[in-house]
Amino acid sequence: MRIYTRKGDDGTTGLFHGGRVRKDSALPEAYGTVDEAQATLGLARAEAGRASELDALLVALERDLWVLMAELATEPENRSKLKPGASAVTDEMVTHLEHLIDDYSGRFEAPKEFVVPGETKVAALLDLARTVVRRSERLAITAAAPPSLAVPYLNRLSDLLWTLARWAEGGSLPTREA
Repeated sequence: MRIYTRKGDDGTTGLFHGGRVRKDSALPEAYGTVDEAQATLGLARAEAGRASELDALLVALERDLWVLMAELATEPENRSKLKPGASAVTDEMVTHLEHLIDDYSGRFEAPKEFVVPGETKVAALLDLARTVVRRSERLAITAAAPPSLAVPYLNRLSDLLWTLARWAEGGSLPTREA
């Protein structure tokens, strides 16, 4: 199997469950930015260290983003083909992020002023991922009309990433040897 198909050479891309749109239209802009967010989470994960608590959490979040990308890559007329939790974001996925935010928030004292990113490399990468998720959220507003839960999921995810970055700054992560 070849990785290239040449189908996109005309500036269009295929969507999940069929259809083609211009690569600069709302759906590819949104799911492409989520893909970028996922890659940024991978950077944070690589720095956090394998088998760490953060590694396991970030892998789960990256897998959730596959679900979200599938949803964003589906035209509205094909939404009925989406499967909750597999290709469509669910209430439970959003609620799970809220529980994680509550859990990790209880592990450190919240900053009392604006945060300057870069206290640690892991925290800085989590902050970078947070900003990409925020951009994804802005783009998903156009791409994912209700009843989609893509926007609430991305909103919570950015809050979770802020929380994880502050937790990482607090020395809760094991240090990596160079």
